[in-house]
Amino acid sequence: MSPAGEDRAAERRTLFRRGLLAAGIFGAAAVVLGAWGAHGLETWLVAAGVEVERIDARLDQFDVAARYHLVHAAVLVGLAAVSDRIAPIASRWIGRLMIAGIVLFSGSLYLLVITDTPWLGAITPLGGLAWIIAWSALGIAAWRG
Repeated sequence: MSPAGEDRAAERRTLFRRGLLAAGIFGAAAVVLGAWGAHGLETWLVAAGVEVERIDARLDQFDVAARYHLVHAAVLVGLAAVSDRIAPIASRWIGRLMIAGIVLFSGSLYLLVITDTPWLGAITPLGGLAWIIAWSALGIAAWRG
């Protein structure tokens, strides 16, 4: 294999490892947060003084955050798996946008719920936008081969 070929192969191995590392971290965090949301959040919200009539809405928001978080952590596994089939720069940017989506979308909803601060919901669509761009970029990268 030529030196340039070896460099490309090393870059793809690095993308694969980093992708799986990110997937592992974000996936584990999603499971932990989802479990807390299902088994401890309601008690925590009551103790924090959140108005009873808002608790169901906050639990639903947290559930949406956890589900989308976990789904996109799984996407990171898939992205790592196909990282050798799309351009490395595309793989990097798609991964970054998926992570940005998790942080902005799910993160803003988690914070909204635990701080009972509704204005944080204004950040949530930015995460959705990051995901839309990432999914679109994935489709384009696949099309281009």
